[in-house]
Amino acid sequence: MKKIFWIAGEKSGDLHASYVMEQLNNSHPELLHLGIGGPRMEKFAFKPLFPFERFSVMGFAEVIKHLYFFLQVEKRIKTLFRKDPPALVVLVDYPGLNLRIARIAKKFHLPVLYYICPQFWAWKKKRLLDLATFTDHVAYILPFEGKFLKEYNINSTYVGHPIAEEITIALSKKEFAEKYDLDLNKKWLGFLPGSRDNEIKKMLPVYLDAMSKLADQNFQFLLSCSDSVSRTIFHNQVQKFPIKNLKIIYQDNYCLMKFSDLVIATSGTATLETAYLGTPFIIAYKAHQISFELGKRFIRIKRIGLPNIILDKDLAPELIQKYATAENIALQIKKILFDPNRYQDFKKNLEQLHDLLGKNSAARKTAEIIFDLLKCEK
Repeated sequence: MKKIFWIAGEKSGDLHASYVMEQLNNSHPELLHLGIGGPRMEKFAFKPLFPFERFSVMGFAEVIKHLYFFLQVEKRIKTLFRKDPPALVVLVDYPGLNLRIARIAKKFHLPVLYYICPQFWAWKKKRLLDLATFTDHVAYILPFEGKFLKEYNINSTYVGHPIAEEITIALSKKEFAEKYDLDLNKKWLGFLPGSRDNEIKKMLPVYLDAMSKLADQNFQFLLSCSDSVSRTIFHNQVQKFPIKNLKIIYQDNYCLMKFSDLVIATSGTATLETAYLGTPFIIAYKAHQISFELGKRFIRIKRIGLPNIILDKDLAPELIQKYATAENIALQIKKILFDPNRYQDFKKNLEQLHDLLGKNSAARKTAEIIFDLLKCEK
């Protein structure tokens, strides 16, 4: 019975990996899945070896705080690879830990697939060398990444972006409005403050303050509350800003993204999902200051939003660190929503991005690569 060791250390990775596991189990239910992953993967008989929530950290300073935990994780994985090696190691995004585990796996001659490879084009080229040395295959999801991988002779396959098959809209706009008692006669502003508690602490007060500065504009405010954040932390922040026309959205994020006239999002997967759904958006983000200063020394690109990077243009405003203020967010909202020409141009560019990402089944294509590496029948 063949075992696959997975590492998906974030909520988005848990989601993407679960779709691949579903494809695998449909034709090979005898496969065993274990490693690092979350509740979505567990639905497909995945056995987690560590508490998933411990891995939800971002930035240099945050990782340093949890360094002992990560060292213990690495030690346990090394022992497992030596005593009870899996047939395949599948690494999903999450480069900080995954590239280290890829190195360990190669020491024990274990085949490694990297699904959703690190954003090496934003960092030093050493990442490309690591991928070439310590992985057997890379399944990449952004079309422009292929040229970098080929330059280093890395075995790779473009599988398409997973959001093309993961995004589903369960309700019509009218049904969504009825469910949350939303006013269809107002312009809707959707706010996505993040899926981590530290993001909520940094960004939610800024978003709420921006709403208060727009209170006289007759907007309907929609505020996403991710199921991965502390409800206590979230609601304590909301209570500090008594805002009219505010509705909290708990589980229908895709509807929020699709039906809002404009979305304000913390940088990450949400920006690409919003772009894919065709809704204009603004990026606002604050990192720990130490992480930000260190990051500036290594990051080699001038944009942080994936939609802007893919299109190679400054389409969505990026309000980062000291520029991520309530005043700036409110100003950018007005500039986009109250300029019909800019708004329509924004939407046309998003149609181009939708076409670039394609309609492939990333999960099915990635599962086929796994079958090849395992030498299983497809």
